[in-house]
Amino acid sequence: MGITSETNITLNIIGYSGHAYVCIETALACGYHLDGYYDKLEKKENPYKLKYLGSEDLLNIEEKNFICIGDNRIRRKIIEKIASEKGQMKSINLIHPSSIVSPTVTIGMGNLIHTDSMINALSKLGDYCIINTATVVEHECRIDSFVHISPNATLCGNVTIGEGTHIGAGAVVIPGIKIGKWCTIGAGSVVIKDVPDYTKVVGNPGRIIKN
Repeated sequence: MGITSETNITLNIIGYSGHAYVCIETALACGYHLDGYYDKLEKKENPYKLKYLGSEDLLNIEEKNFICIGDNRIRRKIIEKIASEKGQMKSINLIHPSSIVSPTVTIGMGNLIHTDSMINALSKLGDYCIINTATVVEHECRIDSFVHISPNATLCGNVTIGEGTHIGAGAVVIPGIKIGKWCTIGAGSVVIKDVPDYTKVVGNPGRIIKN
C-alpha cells in the first residue's frame, strides 16, 4: 500500500480529495512515502492507492501527519479539535523543490508551499497556510495562520494578511497594504486600500461588496 519516493520517510495525510492530491504530489517531490489517509469516511475514489486509517479521531500524533484540507475554517477546526483531544501533532511543512524561499523567511508549521511559488526576503508565514502554485510573496510580508494564497496571486512588499483570509487566483495586493482576518479577496482583484476584518473584495480596483 502507499506510494514511495526515494527517502521512504512515512507521511500520513488528513483529508483526501482535490487539495489533498496537490499535497500528495508535493510530498512525493519532497521525498516522503505516502502510506495512508484519515477522513470521515473511506473514499470510493483512491487514485494514489492509499490505505484508509479511519477518521481523524484515530490519528496518532506521534507520527508525521499533514492536513490536506483546502477550506481555511475547516482546516482550523480540525487542527483545534486534534490539539484539544490529543495534543500538538507533529506538523511538517511541505515545500516543493521548485519553489524559492529566502533563507531569511520565518515559517511556522503545517504549511504547503507549492510548485513555482516564491517567498522573498524577511517575510513571515504563520501555521497551516496554503501558498499555492506560482504565488509571489514579496519582501517583508506578514501572513497569519490558516491563510490561502491562490495560484498566481501576488503580494507586493510589506503586505500583511490576517488569519484565515483567502486571496483569490491572480489577485494583486500593492505594497504596504493590510488585509484583515477572515477576508475574501476575489480572483483577479487588485487591492489598493487596506481591508478590514471579515470583508469581501472584488474587482480592479478592489471594492468592498460585503462587510
